[in-house]
Amino acid sequence: MPDYHDDLRLAHVLADAADAATMDRFKALDLKVETKPDMTPVSEADKAAEELIRGHLHRARPRDAILGEEYGLEGTGPRRWVVDPIDGTKNYVRGVPVWATLISLMEDGDDGFQPVVGVVSAPALNRRWWAAKGSGAFTGRSLASATRIQVSKVERIADSSFAYASLGGWEEQGRLDGFLDLTRACWRTRGYGDFWPYMMVAEGSVDICAEPELSLWDMAANAIVVQEAGGRFTSLDGVPGPGGGNAAASNGLLHSDLLSYLNPRP
Repeated sequence: MPDYHDDLRLAHVLADAADAATMDRFKALDLKVETKPDMTPVSEADKAAEELIRGHLHRARPRDAILGEEYGLEGTGPRRWVVDPIDGTKNYVRGVPVWATLISLMEDGDDGFQPVVGVVSAPALNRRWWAAKGSGAFTGRSLASATRIQVSKVERIADSSFAYASLGGWEEQGRLDGFLDLTRACWRTRGYGDFWPYMMVAEGSVDICAEPELSLWDMAANAIVVQEAGGRFTSLDGVPGPGGGNAAASNGLLHSDLLSYLNPRP
């Protein structure tokens, strides 16, 4: 098993730098916000954080490729850093503290590119989560101050807590009926949104979560944290990993049931 400790340490350094940049502009009255072609917002802080991370990676890992939400893919090769500078930009620009910087290292293998390192840093919540392949998942403020996390052991949908981002997107995919049936079957449902439900699955405070439409940078870091915490992370079609354009995450015990609800029915 390769040792990813140095890459994980670097990811923390990147997250520290991004945290400083994003918190400096959080709730700033003169924050500049633009609308991208897909009608989603992007702030000056998104761009600045990604530029900062790319600059660090150019110096520390010049041979690695970089894929970021704001500036696309740069470079080639079997190792690729995947960055979402602010996951939850709509929250960020409105002063809601639920947003995070997502940083992942993906490596090319038999199953294509899969995450091997992930850091999810939410400085406005004073929380950080991370994982490296084969080393488990942790939460804390630093590598030296960490607590190992694990998914729940809930075995029945009727006893489960289900987290999601919003209702949008489910109907367009023909999955709305199943989504609503799932919400009725669960013990509890909450729309926490963005990165947070996946971290809750990894910590065991939520049992299942899903989103109908996502990009790779929304999922790569979340996926490795959930997997190393003992859970499963797949597309809604059940393909392992973060490459399917949507996501289903669970404690593993509930995964088959989760997918059965969310896939279109005859």
